[in-house]
Amino acid sequence: MKVYYDKDSNLDVIKEKKITIIGYGSQGHAHAANLKDSGVSNVNIALKENSSSIEKAKSAGFDVLTIEEAAKDADLMMMATPDEIQSEIYDQFLDINMKNNAALVFAHGLNIHFELIKPRNDLDVFMIAPKGPGHTVRSEYIKGGGVPSLISVYQNKSGNALDLALAYGAGLGAGRSGMIETTFKEECETDLFGEQVVLCGGLTELITAGYETLVDAGYAPEMAYFECLHELKLIVDLLYEGGIANMRYSISNTAEYGDYVSGKRVITKDTRKEMKAILNDIQTGKFVRDWMLECKVKQPNFKASRRISKDHQIEVVGKKLREMMPWIQKNKLVDIDKN
Repeated sequence: MKVYYDKDSNLDVIKEKKITIIGYGSQGHAHAANLKDSGVSNVNIALKENSSSIEKAKSAGFDVLTIEEAAKDADLMMMATPDEIQSEIYDQFLDINMKNNAALVFAHGLNIHFELIKPRNDLDVFMIAPKGPGHTVRSEYIKGGGVPSLISVYQNKSGNALDLALAYGAGLGAGRSGMIETTFKEECETDLFGEQVVLCGGLTELITAGYETLVDAGYAPEMAYFECLHELKLIVDLLYEGGIANMRYSISNTAEYGDYVSGKRVITKDTRKEMKAILNDIQTGKFVRDWMLECKVKQPNFKASRRISKDHQIEVVGKKLREMMPWIQKNKLVDIDKN
């Protein structure tokens, strides 16, 4: 595994280039702000004409263009939009309007790996994929650190695509912690697996199931919330700082013993079998096919799932308890009004 750092990159490679960030959501706002603070002088935002993010981007001091306008002038375009609309954006606006020999950049490999986008042959195409949400990319940069990122070159028309990628990653702050060379395939498939099985899907189902088990057994919802959700951050911080062994060093002996004897009763052989089935759905394109078809019919299942989960008792109880702890909101990563 090859890892690049700031010493391996030259930020001057992109400092005078016209860089467009397509999208101004979690990743887009972080990329734009970090590049600007790193001394990249010409960063603008491209959005659809009816985008709700236009005022947010303008308020942060960025020029906002339509995607078509930006494509005609940009030297480098970062696709920081949701996966499900990227192929439409490329087909409608970028394919016919991007300058010859420009660079098309991705923060996630899905559309390239599964060939939803087939980029023009004259373009440099590469990926710089931070291993964390955009709000973390920004907050770590502000603290003087950076989020480790994956880097891969798909097309190297100019012969300098890797230099461009390293410079862009350095501008994000990724060179402070490491830019790991990979492929679009490996990034995409492992990222989808991690999200679905552990970080998002597996974790939220585990939290909810634990909460419901305690409440159903007659324990106070507030106690269930603290035990199954609130304290999770304390454990994750220990894992983040020093891995599983570090976490087990910090917790009580009783908690550590419970870890060993009960964890495998929750994650069983059947669970591991299901993990492999989920990975197979990802590798074969079944998951991406199902998600894109869901988006074609305007996401009815997705929206219903989001609505139902927001109404769950754990959300109601959690909101009430968090209001009793104002310091949490004071330093929150996500501010819907700004980013």
